[in-house]
Amino acid sequence: MSNYSFDCSPSGTDHAGGPAQHADRGRRHTADAGHAHWPGPDADRRYLRATLALLTAFLIGEVIVALLSGSLALLSDAGHMLADIGAVSGSLWAIRLAARPPAGAWTFGWRRAEILSAALNGITLLVVAGILTVQAVMRLVHPVPVDAAPVLGVALAGIAVNVLAARLLARASRASLNVAGAFQHILTDLYGFLGTAAAAVVILATGYTRADSIAALLIVVLMVKAAWSLLRASGRILLEAAPEDIDLDDVRAHLLATGHVRDVHDLHAWTVTSSLPTLSAHVIVDDSCFTDGHAPQLLDQLQACLAGHFDVEHSTFQLEAAAHADHEPGTH
Repeated sequence: MSNYSFDCSPSGTDHAGGPAQHADRGRRHTADAGHAHWPGPDADRRYLRATLALLTAFLIGEVIVALLSGSLALLSDAGHMLADIGAVSGSLWAIRLAARPPAGAWTFGWRRAEILSAALNGITLLVVAGILTVQAVMRLVHPVPVDAAPVLGVALAGIAVNVLAARLLARASRASLNVAGAFQHILTDLYGFLGTAAAAVVILATGYTRADSIAALLIVVLMVKAAWSLLRASGRILLEAAPEDIDLDDVRAHLLATGHVRDVHDLHAWTVTSSLPTLSAHVIVDDSCFTDGHAPQLLDQLQACLAGHFDVEHSTFQLEAAAHADHEPGTH
């Protein structure tokens, strides 16, 4: 019977240390997998609903004051807060869809709804940013009066509301792209209110009303930055790029270092939704693995290697004999 080696570390050592560290990492990962560090979907819903109610109530008052005072900076803050509300609503919607079990053609259920929501939220941010940019430039060229006193009051209230909203969302699972996006939106909105408050102080002190438009443009920059972050992350998932924290060359090296593995091809890694990286590969192994009954043990080791080193819990391997390559066109 063959002597099987179950060390998937290149050169017999872990890339972060020796064999002892490799074993410790595997044990730590296994222990952590059984204990969630984030609250469950039900708790996330409670935090998101509380945040949604808080933001919606404040948005209504902010829009009224912005229209009465003539402040574009305050109106841009309201536009950003509307996007925040969309992000939180999208998160709630995605959590509800993600809870549906796989069925029929939906083999992963509706878990990717979260990513679609995040992408839509990023597009909405860009649209709002474009509208506000046009308005801000027009007001820079042709300034309009701004009643800075109520603007300052609302901005200070907005700072307090966003601090509270951020504390609520900090308790939810930011492993979710939607929740993480909503959290970043809240932080961006907080910075926007700080800019609006600063603009109001400048107007009260100097009468320089263009400070309102300048603050609006600064808020637009923050909105575009948040939109780019969301669209980049959701785009990578929708286009099925490999997760950013997984180096496929490193994965290949670890798989090849496992005893009796001769080659790896058709190696694919993608993300179904947040916190669900997935990998598949065709693995050529010694013919003896099929004749002496050790193929299942080798499969266990390959999957344990991915879980312990790369946090990939969902992996699929096709074990092949070397001769199978003659019957498998299009390998890569």
